[in-house]
Amino acid sequence: MRLHQRGMTLVELVVAIAIMAILATTVLPVTRTVVKRERERELRRQLWMMRDAIDRYKDAADRGAFQIKLGSEGYPPDLETLVKGVDVGGKKLKFLRHIPVDPMTHSNEWGLRSMQDDPASESWGGQGVFDVYSKSTGVALDGTKYSEW
Repeated sequence: MRLHQRGMTLVELVVAIAIMAILATTVLPVTRTVVKRERERELRRQLWMMRDAIDRYKDAADRGAFQIKLGSEGYPPDLETLVKGVDVGGKKLKFLRHIPVDPMTHSNEWGLRSMQDDPASESWGGQGVFDVYSKSTGVALDGTKYSEW
């Protein structure tokens, strides 16, 4: 009498591996899209945070909370000023904890625009920081460039 052995035949093993390979190839593009969407969400959050800090700086300057440089229109001279803060009555008024990292370029280098700059310009005139944008050359899932956000 032969003992009944359990196990998989070579054909069953090849079929199982083929099915797993097909499933893996269909999951990979979905995973890439999910990761890209999350990075885009993070980019939007970082841009909103910095633009909000610029607006709060401008509001404080317009209220006369601190002295501003002539010709700056009340905008911060650079992003570092938002982190270091300004003196208001002997206290430091800070607007950002740190300059965030761009999730697309993995750098804390951001494109800057002043009020005098053309909205499509990628060169900063050096006046107060009116707006920030990503230096990424990539294209978003919706077809727009990250640098235009």
